[in-house]
Amino acid sequence: MKRAFGAVVGATLLTAAFQPDDAAAQAIMAHGAAQDNPRHQAALMFRDLAEARTNGSVDITVRCCAQLGDDDEMISSVGANNIQISANSQGSFAQVVPSAALFGLPFLFESLPQAWQVIDGPIGDKIADRAAEKGYIVLAWWDNGIRNVTHKSKCINEPADIEGMDIRTPPSEMTVDMFNALGANPEPLAWSELPSALRAGTFQGQENPLINIYTANLHEITPYISMTRHKYETTPLIASREWWNSLNPSEQDAVRSAAEDAGWYQRGRALRADARLQQTLKQEGATFCDVDTAAFKEATASVYDKWAKKFPDLVPQMRAAAERAAE
Repeated sequence: MKRAFGAVVGATLLTAAFQPDDAAAQAIMAHGAAQDNPRHQAALMFRDLAEARTNGSVDITVRCCAQLGDDDEMISSVGANNIQISANSQGSFAQVVPSAALFGLPFLFESLPQAWQVIDGPIGDKIADRAAEKGYIVLAWWDNGIRNVTHKSKCINEPADIEGMDIRTPPSEMTVDMFNALGANPEPLAWSELPSALRAGTFQGQENPLINIYTANLHEITPYISMTRHKYETTPLIASREWWNSLNPSEQDAVRSAAEDAGWYQRGRALRADARLQQTLKQEGATFCDVDTAAFKEATASVYDKWAKKFPDLVPQMRAAAERAAE
């Protein structure tokens, strides 16, 4: 607890050092991804589009690579308007907007376009409205892919292979529930700390979309990639409500359109990576493993029961929307 409090204080002081003089015109946008990750390239595009479409009245500074803290710390900083915008993780976002976790229900989506159709529809709007009540404006739903399990020394072909596995997860209650249901030992850890924790042997493996595995070189540490495709995650691009309300309507329209257009670029990069990265990863020494998907679905069915009790209205709506999008 002391370490977490100290980290938040440190992040607050650091972001305060970058606080713009004119918060109505300027913004800091922060995220945790590497510079060669599509999230960062989209962030730069968002910055350029927003500045161009407002004729420079909105000036955005992008900070990548968790320079201003991990996802939890950035969420807090956006809430306090110490930073104005963050491309954040679904798990951290769901800690303040719990219904956002439902995008990650086990095996809900089979493809990225199916997920995007649901997220961009009425359910995504409902969750964005709940975020606004908490002080966070969802500018766009960017992508964080369909996730797969990697392991240091073996394939994960069926649920029995994951029993007892020490696996890193993001700070996501949904993900922890899923791996608990599978009999693993999940433990949340900040993304920036993951490579060193894997090298130290704290975990036997982790789970992420292929693009994150590749850009963070996680396949060099955990070369066995099991294509579980067990859940989807979005990347909420969120803004401080205080900063957002300081913009005039024309500026708000320009910023939102820039966020959405840059988001489609980022989504396209993610879709292309999902289709092409297997060959690249194989060439760099990764081993891909087949998975008994039906067995994993059966083993994680109890996760739906738990979350349906929390959100008896939204879970059926989410499942129905996913089924319609798959048609």
